[in-house]
Amino acid sequence: MKRNLSLLFAGALMGASAVSLFHGTSGFSANAAGSETYRQLAIFGDIFERVRAQYVTPPDDKKLVESAINGMLTSLDPHSSYLDAEAAKDMRVQTKGEFGGLGIEVTMDNELVKVVSPIDDTPASRAGVLAGDLISAIDGEEVRGMSLNDAVDKMRGPVNTPIELTILREGADKPIELTIVRDIIKVKAVKFRVEEDVGYLKITSFTEKTFDDLMSAIDTISKEVPDDKLKGYVLDLRLNPGGLLDQAVSVSDAFLDRGEIVSTRGRDANDIARFDSRPGDVLNGKPVIVLINGGSASASEIVAGALQDHRRATVLGTQSFGKGSVQTIIPLGENGALRLTTALYYTPSGESIQGKGITPDIKVDQPLPEELQGRDLRRGESDLRGHIKGEEESEEGSGSIAYVPPDAKDDVQLNAALELLRGEKTDPAFPPNPDKAVMNQ
Repeated sequence: MKRNLSLLFAGALMGASAVSLFHGTSGFSANAAGSETYRQLAIFGDIFERVRAQYVTPPDDKKLVESAINGMLTSLDPHSSYLDAEAAKDMRVQTKGEFGGLGIEVTMDNELVKVVSPIDDTPASRAGVLAGDLISAIDGEEVRGMSLNDAVDKMRGPVNTPIELTILREGADKPIELTIVRDIIKVKAVKFRVEEDVGYLKITSFTEKTFDDLMSAIDTISKEVPDDKLKGYVLDLRLNPGGLLDQAVSVSDAFLDRGEIVSTRGRDANDIARFDSRPGDVLNGKPVIVLINGGSASASEIVAGALQDHRRATVLGTQSFGKGSVQTIIPLGENGALRLTTALYYTPSGESIQGKGITPDIKVDQPLPEELQGRDLRRGESDLRGHIKGEEESEEGSGSIAYVPPDAKDDVQLNAALELLRGEKTDPAFPPNPDKAVMNQ
């Protein structure tokens, strides 16, 4: 079922990642520019030279050109951009799902890096790093003043190289100094557990490892819970920014037995690509409920839309992000890469979710805790300045609150799904009827 489509995730923006096609060459064809275009380019050249010659401090020529390129691309839409060599490298690391590092999940807390949790059997866990630890210095450099991305970049690095962390731990009377040797960290794209008689599958992102991780999780759950006792599965796509299109197709295919999964359509009317499922449902028809919210974007919307249109799963939660455009990644050799929006994608029913998102079959809002009330946690493509207006987009727009409580007992959406799967509550949308699948004719 796994496919090799050479399709690549282009990066993250406001919680939405871009589904992308990776081009192996920088060759292209285009309409010849007219005389007016060349006149405008001459104006640009004139301004560039005046800035170089007359700006109050000597500017960096390379930075000027890169900023001009990025200005051109970002004026098109929020997802087109220029990636310098370092950014292009980071993108490849993210999609590969493994990197040289320590093995900790982190966030910022009062200007310090807080360890959410160490990943099992990684350099950090073996060195004794604990959840809740605060990292105050990295290789002797104070963390205060760094962004989270800067701190993460400093902690990542070549395998077998040492790094020194200064840790503040509750109950310790003085800072703890640790020297840790970096190793290859393989990020699990799928987290899973058994909720008594229900299998819970959370896909955090669509990297090269997602499909394999999903199959491994389903295999483990099926061995742990007898088939006659297993009520079904919850597929949690909340806060999933997206990723590789080939992985979204493979994940959808795992649950489907036939029919289209997604199609993409470019500027040319004939530029259409369709991706179809193949025979074989790995769950053998077991009920599935998909969870989405405003943090579910791009590749995760492809999966939710495919399972919803085929009536293979019931979608529960709130409106998804609405990121329905495709970015082509064009390598520029040592100069990085160009990320350019080249198409929109469509669900099996033929609908574009650009600026609209996936509407859940069962709407269940997740209440915010008191400390987060009043904060703007809504995320949606339609809120992004300069976004491409979708065919189905309305004044209501796309997106919703992007929040999932850390404790499952407070997770209203998850508990609603569990009650439906166990028959403790009923809803006309569950279970869905495959005979009422909505396909594009």
